[in-house]
Amino acid sequence: QVQLVESGGGLVQPGGSLRLSCAASGIISRMTFSRAIMGWYRQAPGKQRELVAIITSDGNTNYADFVKGRFTISRDNAQNTVQLQMNSLKPEDTAVYYCNYRLKVEYWGQGTQVTVSA
Repeated sequence: QVQLVESGGGLVQPGGSLRLSCAASGIISRMTFSRAIMGWYRQAPGKQRELVAIITSDGNTNYADFVKGRFTISRDNAQNTVQLQMNSLKPEDTAVYYCNYRLKVEYWGQGTQVTVSA
């Protein structure tokens, strides 16, 4: 069992920045974590959950078009963590952001709320 705990969400004004972090724990070694595909997804009220960004075991990244150039995903395999740096935030970025772990099985965090509002 893998537990994912997100942190770093909050209220920010349009144009501002936030940095989300996700820590993986449980029956997981650093070697196992380093092999997993880690991702960030989000779900706004009344909408389906959607991919924001993923990072593979070898550091390749993929972003949704709506965050390209604004968000950056990174991982620290020594700490079993994955981060999402979010810049130039817009009101439409408001959502619950979820961390995702995928390696043969899939795990989700409980989510962290990001609200972009003046």
